[in-house]
Amino acid sequence: MAQKPSIPKGTRDFSPAEVVKRNYIFNTIKKVFRLYGFQPIETPAMENLSTLMGKYGEEGDKLLFKILNSGDFISKVPNELLDKKDSNKLTPKLSEKGLRYDLTVPFARFVVQYRNDIVFPFRRYQMQPVWRADRPQKGRYREFYQCDADVIGSNSLLNEAELIQIIDNVFTQLKINAIVKLNNRKILAGIAEIIGEHERLTDITVAIDKLEKIGIENVNRELEEKGVSKVAVENLQPILALQGSTGEKMVQLESILAASEIGMKGVEELKTLFNYLQPMGLNTGVELDLTLARGLNYYTGAIIEVKTTDMEMGSICGGGRYDDLTGIFGLPGVSGVGISFGAERIYDVLEQLNLFPQESPEITRVMFVNFGEKEEAYCLPVLTKLRSAGINSEIYPESAKMKKQMNYANKKQIQFVVLAGESEIAEQKFTLKNMQTGEQQLLGTEELINTISKS
Repeated sequence: MAQKPSIPKGTRDFSPAEVVKRNYIFNTIKKVFRLYGFQPIETPAMENLSTLMGKYGEEGDKLLFKILNSGDFISKVPNELLDKKDSNKLTPKLSEKGLRYDLTVPFARFVVQYRNDIVFPFRRYQMQPVWRADRPQKGRYREFYQCDADVIGSNSLLNEAELIQIIDNVFTQLKINAIVKLNNRKILAGIAEIIGEHERLTDITVAIDKLEKIGIENVNRELEEKGVSKVAVENLQPILALQGSTGEKMVQLESILAASEIGMKGVEELKTLFNYLQPMGLNTGVELDLTLARGLNYYTGAIIEVKTTDMEMGSICGGGRYDDLTGIFGLPGVSGVGISFGAERIYDVLEQLNLFPQESPEITRVMFVNFGEKEEAYCLPVLTKLRSAGINSEIYPESAKMKKQMNYANKKQIQFVVLAGESEIAEQKFTLKNMQTGEQQLLGTEELINTISKS
């Protein structure tokens, strides 16, 4: 007996119904990106390993999918290297390429490689799959899509404001209630400086980033285990406990960080950003969150994270400002800011809240029942007219039993079925059946097209 086919762990097949729903998300995001002047790019699924290695840290390098060289890739490897079985030294001899881990490093490579051909500030969006050799588990896959938008080559905080506007537009159109949480890397650096632990910025921020999950006592314990002094931990408490509106917190921060130049710079940047947002009339709430510290080794300014208020779910969008994205490829000093929508989590939110639209432009709306050759010949010209009018239409390919054809239409959730037998042909008419209501109408060709178009 033949073995049942399967796919690699951590990857997924998507049925037509699932693809339609995913495309609804992608098309909504893409439409908003275009409204703001972002242009699409695509990069190869595989990059040179020299492009990818060393950009994600030691753990990230381990999660790269590496591609074996073509041909007899092992014949040129010295025997002593094979005998040692040292994968770190062996890999460069066997593999020169790898699947992209994210869209950011390929974007940096793209900007540097084509810097004489693109217009700065460069507003780019990219929606493609990425691959990570991670351990598959619920909500974590080895192949998944990223939906990124970045502005590179500009220091203006107006870019951050417009990205938040984009977030607001996307989630308003998807009917997801969300909250945008903001912070600034410079504020976090200022806090570490004020409490006398500026050299432990990463340890401090990694710990406080977990506040919501593990609580203040566990955060304090982790800080002390990392070597942060008890005095510094005590001085941190009132900062983490700041109360009031975003405006009130900003006033308190100005007082707390008055002696920190970098901290005050972060406060000024956030004030400017909130001033940009104030007249924009956003539907989505925006608030300061001092515990937000995502991607600290990467971001240098504003930090953005979005969560839905409709249900318990992790981040559904995030991003921030980075000052030297292209420096890793020899083009230093080019600042940028970007966001990335989590398509997989957005899908889960829409599915659980039943927010996907019932109708889709990708679904067949009309099916012609096939009664035989004579009826086929009568229906085909009208089928062509429906398609020319932009109506997704098909004809059952053979004159099978009526029950079989109607079951086919039901399973595909086709809204209308057109029947044309001897009596309809004699009258030069068509019977249009609404599969949802059961209503039937006898219509001429133009009436048929108009009725379907208006429904």
